[in-house]
Amino acid sequence: MFKTVLFPVDRSREAREAAEVVIEIVNTYSSRLVLLSVVEESVEEGELLESPMTSEEAIAELLKNAQNMFADRGIQSETMEREGKPAFTICDVADELDADLIIMGSRGLGLTEEGAANSVTNRVIDLAPCPVLVVP
Repeated sequence: MFKTVLFPVDRSREAREAAEVVIEIVNTYSSRLVLLSVVEESVEEGELLESPMTSEEAIAELLKNAQNMFADRGIQSETMEREGKPAFTICDVADELDADLIIMGSRGLGLTEEGAANSVTNRVIDLAPCPVLVVP
């Protein structure tokens, strides 16, 4: 049923909690698991935001740690890093991969100035080309 599962990761507690659900679904359906990290571009300058959370090294470490965590549970995964607006990029990658499911935490690090109603998760729900499972 879920041949390809896309799991956008960040350093939030909600993403870590969602990982348990990802493990259950991937094991149940023998799914292909793709881990995605999105580095957001600065709106003003069109350059990557330079902060400890978005540095190239930090993203590589985040993806490696996530991949190792799944490997410790016997799950092989692929990793991807993309640049752009998180919600749009997540949906574009899901479309490219022909993903059957996106699994996300209910609130990650992507809250906008407008608040939770315009969070990355809510935008992904609105734009996704496949079902989105939101883990509270």
